[in-house]
Amino acid sequence: MKKLSLALLLFSGACASPAAEETKDKNSQKEPMEEKKHHHKHSHGSANAHMHSHSIEELVERFESKERDEYQQPAKVLNYLGDLSGKKIMDIGAGSGYFSVKFAAAGAQVIAADVDTGFQNYLQKRIAADKIENVELRLMPYERPKINDQEVDLVFISNTYHHIEDRIAYFKAVKKGLKPNGELIIVDFFKKELPIGPAMDHKIAKEKVLEELKAAGFVNFELKEELLPYQYVIKAK
Repeated sequence: MKKLSLALLLFSGACASPAAEETKDKNSQKEPMEEKKHHHKHSHGSANAHMHSHSIEELVERFESKERDEYQQPAKVLNYLGDLSGKKIMDIGAGSGYFSVKFAAAGAQVIAADVDTGFQNYLQKRIAADKIENVELRLMPYERPKINDQEVDLVFISNTYHHIEDRIAYFKAVKKGLKPNGELIIVDFFKKELPIGPAMDHKIAKEKVLEELKAAGFVNFELKEELLPYQYVIKAK
């Protein structure tokens, strides 16, 4: 399975999932936040390998940067999600907690999930320092989402989808973890030349995402292509 993370899981995030990592690839692009969610002691594929040479501190600085705020536009994302008060959200690829802490501030009960112990340790310190009580940490295995049946109202995955392998099986498990009428939200980069984001061969076209989610059992979709400047947003049920 393609590793997630976190900036999580994934499971990153995102992060950031998350979160933008500034690395020079063959497209001379800046890698974004959630290009992070991966265990730094193991190689888990080309989409993750470039992250392994960076420290958690360096990645957190990038994932939580003003530059990310400018293109990620989290206020627009939260507005699109609607009222989160009282909802239970799993942020897969949570990474530095870029979105997780914002969901918590909006009144949600958040499971910040990631495959990377470094990010989980960082986020534990962050929520303790900020006295955030409605964020639960969950260390994920690479090969599956660690989610109970009908556990959450919303699964959120930012900039992490392309890190997951065997995605159909993975998202079948995600679907089982959603409560009745629960939603999956995918935020990821358009598959075209962009000033930020992963290399072109790591990006996944929105059409491919929709195809795979249908194969995983999702039947209702909403696609937003103009909400964010460099990313599409998919809502699936």
